[in-house]
Amino acid sequence: MMAKSVQDMMALIREKGIQMVDFKMVDVNGQYRHVTIPAENFSEETMKSGIGFDASNYGYAVVEKSDMVFIPDPDTAVIDPFCSIPTLSMTGNAMIIDSPENRPLPQYPRNIIKAAVEHMKNSGVADTMYILPEFEFYLFDDVTWEVSGREISSTVDAVQSYWNSGIEGHGVVVPKQKNYHIAKPFDISYECRSEMCMHMKDAGIEINYHHPEVAASGQFEIEPQLGEVVHMADATMMIKYIIHNTALKYGKSATFMPKPIYGEAGSGMHVHMLLMKDGQPVFSDDNGYAHLSETAHYFMGGLLKHIASLCALTNPSTNSFKRLVPGFEAPVTVGYATSNRSAVIRIPAYAKSPDKRRFELRNPDATCNPYFCYAAILMAGLDGVKNKIDPHAEGWGPYDFNLFHLPEEEKKKLKGLPTSLPEALDALEADHDYLTVDGVFPEELLHNFIKGKRAECAEMAKIPHPAEFERYYNL
Repeated sequence: MMAKSVQDMMALIREKGIQMVDFKMVDVNGQYRHVTIPAENFSEETMKSGIGFDASNYGYAVVEKSDMVFIPDPDTAVIDPFCSIPTLSMTGNAMIIDSPENRPLPQYPRNIIKAAVEHMKNSGVADTMYILPEFEFYLFDDVTWEVSGREISSTVDAVQSYWNSGIEGHGVVVPKQKNYHIAKPFDISYECRSEMCMHMKDAGIEINYHHPEVAASGQFEIEPQLGEVVHMADATMMIKYIIHNTALKYGKSATFMPKPIYGEAGSGMHVHMLLMKDGQPVFSDDNGYAHLSETAHYFMGGLLKHIASLCALTNPSTNSFKRLVPGFEAPVTVGYATSNRSAVIRIPAYAKSPDKRRFELRNPDATCNPYFCYAAILMAGLDGVKNKIDPHAEGWGPYDFNLFHLPEEEKKKLKGLPTSLPEALDALEADHDYLTVDGVFPEELLHNFIKGKRAECAEMAKIPHPAEFERYYNL
């Protein structure tokens, strides 16, 4: 991060010749909105009084008057590398104008993750949550779509894809599903991704690595290092912003759609997690299964108990459930195991040191609002700890074998994830008390979220699909 105080930012503005100051806000779907002011108008009063905005336009269920103020957080200040005019950018918190000091808007995503962290601290279980989201995405050289009365279509292209073997004049094509870690000359977007990582580092986001993923049609992954959960929620927004904008600079289009291509691997956002208290690991125990503590197992139990309702927040698109199908590495079974990618919770065997022992939740994808996603994960896990939900006693594992290879009769005994967004929304409607504890997720926000997503599903269900023409046109 570039600055830590108003004075630091004022000095940075002078030193770097900053001409614009940009305030990035987050709507209910997890997309950036922004307001920009000339740098000469930025002052300590700006940081104190904030920037006014209408919260109703951001999709929130605001019981109070919808006029709010956005208070920037100086710890998030970075120079935006995608603005030709020197621009200082920062995110922050939305506040209700109802007192001299104002108060946090409960529905605002960043306020929700901060409230979840405060709930964790008050619980006595831990004082810090660290997470590591893995970002899988596609880079296309061309993408078009049309949804109209005369045409319902979409096309994508990646130069190195197997389907261009008869066109690509240099023979640099990748066989289907054979892209994993493939090197140059086949890895044609290497420089693009390296530049993405350099921008992330400049934004205060440390990166472990980047590499080609399984799908031959332009799928890749960038993995940051473990970070504190609020910081990583902010970082998730910034990582997506950097990936989208850097891709455009290279003449490509980036997408985090979980399943943009039929028959190819889907893109997830696996979330690794661990808790710390007073600087000591909460999840580590040399005598526990996979060296994880009883608290870690209870935390997993909470995630598995609430996984169906969690899916509404961690996988909130209709496209999400086209990824969560058998036959690929995406999880479809409620369970946990070590080094087993077919279970929804995987414990990485390579995380051996006590302060790195953790597990990952494999179902989330990056169409989620990261603040909602991470807060919901934390609240579900803490509910498991509070109620001592033992995942082994509940019959959720450990599944130390490939669940896809089980006999059909055994598969029928397993509990699966929701198979559609409406099913996940039904689960969230029936099971959300764990989210509203201490007012972390306001009831009216969840109601509005479910209502909006149901309308979205209803609209999608009305649209004819090209595959329906193939199946039904000539009947």
